[in-house]
Amino acid sequence: MNTFMPFSYNLFVVAASFAIAMLASYVTLDLARRVRTAQRRVGLAWWAAGSIVMGTGIWSMHFLGMQAFKLPIEIGFSGGATLLSWLAAVAASGVALELASREHFGNTQLALGALVMGAGISGMHYIGMAAMDMNPGIVWDYRVVVLSVLIAVLASASALLIFKLLRRVRPSQRVGYQLAASFVMAVAICGMHYTGMAAARFAVGAVCLSAGELGGPGMTAMVLIATGMLLVSTLFTSILDSRLQNTAQQLTHSLRESNARLQAANDELQKRAFADALTGLPNRLLFEDRLIHALLRLDRTNHHRVEDRLAVLFVDLDGFKPINDSFGHAAGDVILRSAADRLRQEARESDTVARVGGDEFLILLEDVTDVAACVSMANRVLESLSRPFEVSGKKVQIACSIGIVVHPDHGDRTKLVANADAAMYAAKRAGGGCYALFEPHMGSDASEQLELLNDLRQALDRGELALHYQPKIDGTRGQISGVEALLRWNHPKHGMVPPMVFITLAERFGLIGRLGAWVINEACRQTAEWGRSGLRMRVAINLSVHQLRESGLAERIGQALQFHGLDASQLLCEITESVAMEDIKATQRTFEGLARIGVFLSIDDFGTGYSSLNYLRQLPAQQLKIDRSFVNDLEDSEDARAVVSAVVSLAHALGLRVVAEGVETSGQRDILLAMDCDELQGFFFARPMPADSLFAWSQGEKPDGAVDFTPSVIGSL
Repeated sequence: MNTFMPFSYNLFVVAASFAIAMLASYVTLDLARRVRTAQRRVGLAWWAAGSIVMGTGIWSMHFLGMQAFKLPIEIGFSGGATLLSWLAAVAASGVALELASREHFGNTQLALGALVMGAGISGMHYIGMAAMDMNPGIVWDYRVVVLSVLIAVLASASALLIFKLLRRVRPSQRVGYQLAASFVMAVAICGMHYTGMAAARFAVGAVCLSAGELGGPGMTAMVLIATGMLLVSTLFTSILDSRLQNTAQQLTHSLRESNARLQAANDELQKRAFADALTGLPNRLLFEDRLIHALLRLDRTNHHRVEDRLAVLFVDLDGFKPINDSFGHAAGDVILRSAADRLRQEARESDTVARVGGDEFLILLEDVTDVAACVSMANRVLESLSRPFEVSGKKVQIACSIGIVVHPDHGDRTKLVANADAAMYAAKRAGGGCYALFEPHMGSDASEQLELLNDLRQALDRGELALHYQPKIDGTRGQISGVEALLRWNHPKHGMVPPMVFITLAERFGLIGRLGAWVINEACRQTAEWGRSGLRMRVAINLSVHQLRESGLAERIGQALQFHGLDASQLLCEITESVAMEDIKATQRTFEGLARIGVFLSIDDFGTGYSSLNYLRQLPAQQLKIDRSFVNDLEDSEDARAVVSAVVSLAHALGLRVVAEGVETSGQRDILLAMDCDELQGFFFARPMPADSLFAWSQGEKPDGAVDFTPSVIGSL
């Protein structure tokens, strides 16, 4: 006779319990990822909430499974034991999530975790069974009980292993793997529960003392709905958090990339602001900043009576410009980069080498013991830069001039660079290829030059510049046939500044282009004004080497002629022989451009440079001008007379007119006329004069014994 009550299951509730187990497993796997990837404080919050949600899900599966269990008698569950079983599930879940959140856990941790989790789940189940409060009590088949505990441990181990393995799954495959893993975990959890239920036997005649407490269809529905809502809402929260984290990570990544690009752009801007683009050396701005900091460090050091010094070396390449013009700017760039590399090699780590101009470099030497150390450095630089440079397969040799200033020995700390510059020019005046130590008189020269330079910048705006005109005398008629325009500067403080002073200053500091443009425009304006007053003649202007190298010179001269309504034949452009032959290709381009618009051309100071008759024959010039040095010696030197005679004959053979400048005596005039010189110019005939004085001369107000204008000038050319 069977002494135990028969039992059955509500299959619908069993299915619901399995569904809850699978949903709880899926949510748990998602929560494990949240706990692992979140920040520490956020991760702790996810761990606490996740333990409750996961534990509630497992407990709900267990409670629904208990509700699905049917006996011939009414059953219920005591509240205290049921709550305790829920706490056991939450504790087991906390252990699982804590292990899952670790970056690495080995087999030992996995085994211990499985045992703790298995004990917690088994405890949840059997405490929940005890909540039935049967009298007499439940009869257990302990073999099946052990089996259920073993299943709980294995289920826990499987869950932990799945947590570990899912970390390796790519994001695109995660959902599929997570669903499969959830199914496996649900089977394991349900297997443990229903195995544990199979171990229980209920005696016939037993009663449930807790039948009036928790239980019934209403309770089943409430647990099912509440747990389902909890799990679904938690899943949605997890998904939302995941997306927010992904968005935040993307924004963070984007911000980092933007910050990196901004930093790179800022670094590039700083590099461009403080570095020379060609050589990569610091520029003047960065050099001056480092000089200021070096002076401050020196002040602090010498405050403790340690006599340290610093020095500034101003290095200028000798012979660079002719090479740059002859071989082209690309070759010049190669030399500058190579020179920069050599200077870097000679400098120490604590020194600063900077490029501050076209072929100018500065070296800041710190921790200098004496002047001898600076001189030693200068000698190394001289030797290094004197070695040949490789340019387009050719060996090119240059030298350099160096100015040295040592602080505090040499002058005002605010003028170290200016003083080094002044010393460098002293080295150049000594012939170049050497160094010069700064001396006080150099500083006064530099200060005067800087003051004069500032005044020259404003001279045009203040109307201090003017053109004076020196007549040219026709050799056949003995009358004025044209004039040469010469630039003059009437300084409000210093009076008339010699042209050699301010023109040299303008060339050195890059003002010659502006002055040259003013001369072209003013000469055209004055010539046009004379023409409207009936004085029509040719005016000669001088072109500098800097203007010759400018692109578009012929076009600008053509525009000035057109603007003032002048015939191009009224303008004569003079270029010195040394400049013309220095870069023959540039000279040819300029001459051909000017010839196309009809401007007359002259080779000035002929005989002083390194003329090539072949080049001279190719240039479309109309005139040669004999240098005054030959004219000065005409009366006393047979060699000078032979040279001038040869030049006149050569020019006439090439179809060129000849002008002799610097004629100061009647003897010089007579010799030149005997040689058939076409035009004469010099103090013997007239000094350069303002435009209104020249015009008054043309109107008859001439000095006693002065020559007249040719009839062709007073009327039409």
